[in-house]
Amino acid sequence: MLNLTGKKALILGIANNRSIAWGIAQQLHQAGAELGITYLPDPKDRYRKKVQDLTTSLNPSIFVPCDVQNDEQVTQMFETVKEQWGQFDILIHCLAFAGKDELSGDFSETTREGFLRALEISTYSLTQLCGQAKSCMNEGGSVVTLSYLGGVKVIPNYNVMGVAKSGLEMSVRYLAAELGDKNIRVNGISSGPIRTLASSAVGGILDMIEHVETIAPLKRTVTQIEVGNTAAFLCSDLSSGITGQIIYVDAGYEIMGM
Repeated sequence: MLNLTGKKALILGIANNRSIAWGIAQQLHQAGAELGITYLPDPKDRYRKKVQDLTTSLNPSIFVPCDVQNDEQVTQMFETVKEQWGQFDILIHCLAFAGKDELSGDFSETTREGFLRALEISTYSLTQLCGQAKSCMNEGGSVVTLSYLGGVKVIPNYNVMGVAKSGLEMSVRYLAAELGDKNIRVNGISSGPIRTLASSAVGGILDMIEHVETIAPLKRTVTQIEVGNTAAFLCSDLSSGITGQIIYVDAGYEIMGM
């Protein structure tokens, strides 16, 4: 029933085979979507090769660099989308970053530079991308981003990223309200802790995973593919009445009080 054949999906945030964005890309591809993949450019071009080698099996028709802190690159990415696709249907936002110093110690010691950088990359980038995407997204389009429980409750060593995720979740609601007139839906997925490149910067991530496996109703954490399945659903016509929501994919951990 879940069929994305004929849909074009732009995916930002694949870093390696542990990325949640990678799980999403696989499931969108399996459902029939045509993919556009971005990578974070760096002086030695390491990420380009790593992401290109990983995603070759998905046959992306667009493969472009995009650093959301570089306005020219964001604009060029969408110019490429317009040139090659004209219009597209799905935007997947899996971008977040905070320095290690901002993910440890006292939250009140967060530097101005670290705070602004985390909010720019992790939160503002969704608004930035939607602002440019809305002119070339088809009616019935879908935007999906990634959040975490630390955006609504205090999580040890999450600090400024919790503030960034809180802002991201509120951005989902405001963007959903704006883009609804164009029949474009905006939702977020709040995933349980998964071992990824990004989560490895959070102190005690293995303890977090063990705790979830003990407390969650399903007695386990979740996989990238399970998050990918939910993203595919949110990008499909099966979820046509859902927008502005944060969907928890965390084996039920969020419902528990103790």
